[in-house]
Amino acid sequence: MSDDKTNENGVSRRQVLIGTGALAAGAAVSGFGNLVKSAEAKDGSTEKWPWPYVKLDPQETAEIAYKEWYRVFCGGAVISSVIGQLREKVGGPYKSFPIDSFVFLEGGQVGWGTICGSPAGANIVANLIIGPRIAGAHEGHLIAADNMDFYSKANMPVFVPKNPKIDPSKIVHTVSDSPLCHISVGKWMKKAGLPLKSKERKDRCARVAASSAYRLVEMLNAWHDGTYKKTNDFSCSKENGITGQYNCEDCHGDDVPDAPEA
Repeated sequence: MSDDKTNENGVSRRQVLIGTGALAAGAAVSGFGNLVKSAEAKDGSTEKWPWPYVKLDPQETAEIAYKEWYRVFCGGAVISSVIGQLREKVGGPYKSFPIDSFVFLEGGQVGWGTICGSPAGANIVANLIIGPRIAGAHEGHLIAADNMDFYSKANMPVFVPKNPKIDPSKIVHTVSDSPLCHISVGKWMKKAGLPLKSKERKDRCARVAASSAYRLVEMLNAWHDGTYKKTNDFSCSKENGITGQYNCEDCHGDDVPDAPEA
């Protein structure tokens, strides 16, 4: 159907869609405003961090993430495994946090194969709890970088659930050397010889989410105890003058963008 067809009142379908989109956007902004308001400090500030955090069990968190993957997929599973527990143990702002809205992280952001939802979800949680990086080094920012580093270097999946849906012997392990979903999943499928829709691939990704949740809680617990220390110092921007990752050539080949010299 053409977007330019008009109804009996002379209003085009395009105009209706634009109006509907505006209403939806307004509702989304209003909902976010209510979320922020619920997290306000007594002094009226809406940028007060950290949110209350109590130490969680990494094993239990990973088990939750594994199960939640089958409901809200990778990023949503990592977020749910931590925030869901804090809703019960802490309450407060966590009760208003919209966990299920982050289902879009699945498939490297709505199936686009960019950053995997597992480290993306972990980074959202870390910065939600610790606070955003405004200027200079910040532990939330550092933990996020460590999440990316862990995901890229680990022989995934690391975590083995107590009651796996698939025999662990059927799940091969691969090192992605990248935080990108299509690289990580693609390398795994090539080694496993299995398609994207296979049960084994799905279970592999559920275990990757669980592995990421486990590592995230380990770092958050160390931060809570004042013992957290960053584990990586990778910075493509400092080394090459452009943002990037470990293995640009996997995607770009010889067409890696060159940054002008400063």
